[in-house]
Amino acid sequence: MNNKNFLELIFKPSNFTRSELELIFSQFELKLFKKNDYLIEVDKVASYYFFMESGFARSYAIDTEGNDITTKFFSTKDIVIDWHSYFLKKPCRESVQALTPCRCWRIKFEDFMKLFAIESFREVGRTRLVTNYFELKNHTVSMITDDAKDRYLHLMKTQPDIVQNVPLKHIATYLGITDTSLSRIRKEVTL
Repeated sequence: MNNKNFLELIFKPSNFTRSELELIFSQFELKLFKKNDYLIEVDKVASYYFFMESGFARSYAIDTEGNDITTKFFSTKDIVIDWHSYFLKKPCRESVQALTPCRCWRIKFEDFMKLFAIESFREVGRTRLVTNYFELKNHTVSMITDDAKDRYLHLMKTQPDIVQNVPLKHIATYLGITDTSLSRIRKEVTL
């Protein structure tokens, strides 16, 4: 898929003029990541945000006991960004790592700001920010109010590609459970 075809999935041509689309597309650059490469690294300032064309990645943080805890998964058409770091130029508190080879389109902050003058571009960004906020809020509340099996069933329903393509150890930490508990839940679900 070329730049124009993929980015048209994000920036629908019906919402932009031809010149706006040409300007938007010209600001994005293809970036390929190998498995285990970092898109965003802890303690560094995020200079780019990415639209993921293909592949799987995860964000994670290290807890106070040194455990690697997955905080979010990314797949096709997701925006990969550390909002706080990208916009406020603060060091990242978590990393984003490719779980498979990933094909992404990235944009530098300075180029992003050029596009912010386009009203429809701002609206796409606002919609994605609000969507990300609600996903985070729902996951946080689910960790408190839902049992582990329900969290797993929700993940299976809403993101089956993650369940099928991501190592179980990362899914377990994302759900706030041990690998053993996840194995038990998976057996219950398949019975």
